[in-house]
Amino acid sequence: MSLLKHSDAQALIADSEVSAAGVRGCGQRLERFLQRYLPWFYREGQRAFAPVVLQGKLSNLERKTSEPIAARAGRQRKPVQHFVGAGAWDDEAVMAELRRHVAEELADPEGVLVLDPSGFPKKGTASCGVARQWCGRLGKVDNCQIGVFLAYVTERGYAPLDRQLYLPKDWAAHKKRRQQCHVPAGVTFQQTWRIGLALIERSGTDLPFGWVTGDDEFGRASALRAELRQRHWRYVLDVPANTLIRDLDEAPAAGKRRPPWRRVDAWAKAQPSSRWRKCTRGDGTKGPKVVRALEAWVQTKGEDGRVGSQERLVVIRTVEGAAQTWCTLSNALAEVPLSRLAAVHGRRHGVDEMFQAGKGEVGLAHYEVRSWVGWHHHMTLSLLALWFLIVEKNRLRKKNPGVNGAAVARGVQPFVTAQPA
Repeated sequence: MSLLKHSDAQALIADSEVSAAGVRGCGQRLERFLQRYLPWFYREGQRAFAPVVLQGKLSNLERKTSEPIAARAGRQRKPVQHFVGAGAWDDEAVMAELRRHVAEELADPEGVLVLDPSGFPKKGTASCGVARQWCGRLGKVDNCQIGVFLAYVTERGYAPLDRQLYLPKDWAAHKKRRQQCHVPAGVTFQQTWRIGLALIERSGTDLPFGWVTGDDEFGRASALRAELRQRHWRYVLDVPANTLIRDLDEAPAAGKRRPPWRRVDAWAKAQPSSRWRKCTRGDGTKGPKVVRALEAWVQTKGEDGRVGSQERLVVIRTVEGAAQTWCTLSNALAEVPLSRLAAVHGRRHGVDEMFQAGKGEVGLAHYEVRSWVGWHHHMTLSLLALWFLIVEKNRLRKKNPGVNGAAVARGVQPFVTAQPA
């Protein structure tokens, strides 16, 4: 018998489907959704174009750039392109409203802020910030732009909060290229972790949170961890497997005053199985995800070779499927259970689905803008469309917990229509 014909598989498929009745009326809900955002588009023309672009991003267009969106709505191409690429509207005001909306829907004092870098491959060299740099989407160094994103995850769901384009050092120092791409005078070179910290400072005032997480691009920055400790913000940040640590509970070698420095992966491999503890890192499609975790109080060496403050090392390893291991550092106090740290770390991976939906369902990676303003306008409108999909998914999940984001997007498409001018 085919696996898909098994009763359990059929039940999962049924749970993930979205009925026409479930999404009927989403066009009207989109109108109501936009009512709180349209006042931040100050001019009448901008308030007319914003729904057109969002409807296009929520549609079944194969490529969701300005030209096909305009054609679909019966609009002229250039005004729509200008609205997205250079319109004089304040996308920071729109994003601030989005965060207030998220706070109303998902606010949780134990909420998790997730820093996430994302690469956008580009063929040319004229787009703002494009350079040969590491592109996680391609898994190699290539021509791309890098955006730093901030997301929010709670027990009730997740949401995008903020975004900023990374400007490489050569770009930031190149006067002509800055002028061509209209980079604001106040924008200077910042490492990605500094951009991430600025996003947290900007967004954290709008909603409560209990934790900061991120991949090893952020965790490897000892300066970021120090800044978070200084602000009394708890973190669980990934670090590379080759991070040098000193286990503070380990006995020094003969004739030595302190324990030896070792790579974290080598240290973890040397630990007896009795030190590993079984934990869950949140619910998956088949129930709680079980992992094994190992912890120790350690010191690390920073990028400059300096010995850092005492931190809590947590190594997490999957139990089922392909083996995966994460090495993390935290400043959580000893009374915070190891299982809690594993669960917080698991929340970080909730945004993977969100950004997959962003790139696959609302055209987050579909853009032809070249300027600093155009990139941020495009991302703002895309994240706004993505947030609408998330709101719809959360509404439907109250009746059908198995519903996923892709199914909601497919269900919404026939009911979100742009009216020709």
